[in-house]
Amino acid sequence: MRTLRRSWKKLEKEAHQLAGKPFNLNSPKQLAELLFGELGLPVQRKTPTGQPATDEEALQALAHLHPLIETLLRYRELYKLRYTYGEGLLRSIHPKTGRIHTVFQQAVAATGRLSSQNPNLQNIPIRTEQGKAFRRAFVAGQPGWVLLSADYSQIELRIAAALSGDPQLLEDFRAGRDIHTATAQRLFGTHDVTPEMRRIAKTVNFGILYGITAHGLVQRLGGGLSRTEAQQLIDQYFHRYPGIKAYIEKQIARVRETGYAETLLGRRRYIPHIHSQNKAQRAEAERLAINTPIQGTAADMIKLAMIRLAEKLTPQAHLLLQIHDELVWEMPASVVEEVAPLIVQEMEGALPLPHQVPVEVEVKVGPNWLDMSPLQTQSSKLPSKE
Repeated sequence: MRTLRRSWKKLEKEAHQLAGKPFNLNSPKQLAELLFGELGLPVQRKTPTGQPATDEEALQALAHLHPLIETLLRYRELYKLRYTYGEGLLRSIHPKTGRIHTVFQQAVAATGRLSSQNPNLQNIPIRTEQGKAFRRAFVAGQPGWVLLSADYSQIELRIAAALSGDPQLLEDFRAGRDIHTATAQRLFGTHDVTPEMRRIAKTVNFGILYGITAHGLVQRLGGGLSRTEAQQLIDQYFHRYPGIKAYIEKQIARVRETGYAETLLGRRRYIPHIHSQNKAQRAEAERLAINTPIQGTAADMIKLAMIRLAEKLTPQAHLLLQIHDELVWEMPASVVEEVAPLIVQEMEGALPLPHQVPVEVEVKVGPNWLDMSPLQTQSSKLPSKE
């Protein structure tokens, strides 16, 4: 905690120097006045009260325009680590068990996903070194026990391939290709794919499933592309994957006709704003129309897997967490060899996808939630394609 506080204070001082004056970094009003009034940065969007937005998404879009933005983003990360994950998690430790007990809500997320609350353990950070330290604090509860993580690999892209029937995506998944590298090769017209090309292709792959626009793609990529270049990437994607474009158009039309979207199993989500005269509301409704069958089917799949595994696994294997597409267990190290293949088998077979799209599960084992090593099982032999 002391290290976090020192880093946090250092960033606060750095922000004051870059701004040329002291200001409250936690005040949206002061921040908006500084960024958009004094520094003249472009307003990305406004809040429901009409004020310029200063949330993380808005700041990310401005990061390439002024060095102060990067400092603000790092400051916010450390602030959140300290108060939400540091002091917040410490306050959540149960006095009798010495453990943290979250509450999973089944009827909160409209997508059908489980929602972790009090505290939320589905957002424990992983991207930065400081954030990773918090994951290392999550350990198995008994000597000789380990944590086991089983994660669906690129499940939403696989479901998109299954629902759309796009020939190229189907071929890529059946062949076990690295889908982001394959997409980069088609988007950029080269087999020599750089890490940056793959990163852009990965952003496009997942962004398309959320109805991303050229403006949104520029924001997600941190301003590395112009809006024209971003639109060209999206157009090229739809040219290479026409089945995805057809799926999006048919899905929006279907929701306009019926008023709802549904998962592969028929679970419905009503989307009333699909006919809204408000352009922003209608655009959001169209994004929901595209993504609900995909994300909702993924939610249905992992719930089915959890139900079946609860009936089949040894009582020594304790399911601790569900983090969207990942399940985390604790168990004696001695039973991992027996239990892991069964977990993979039930997760991969929980909900067979159309067009025989293969489902893959990646398993990792370790003494804590950070220091985990891949575990090869009979049903999981392909390398990670994150």
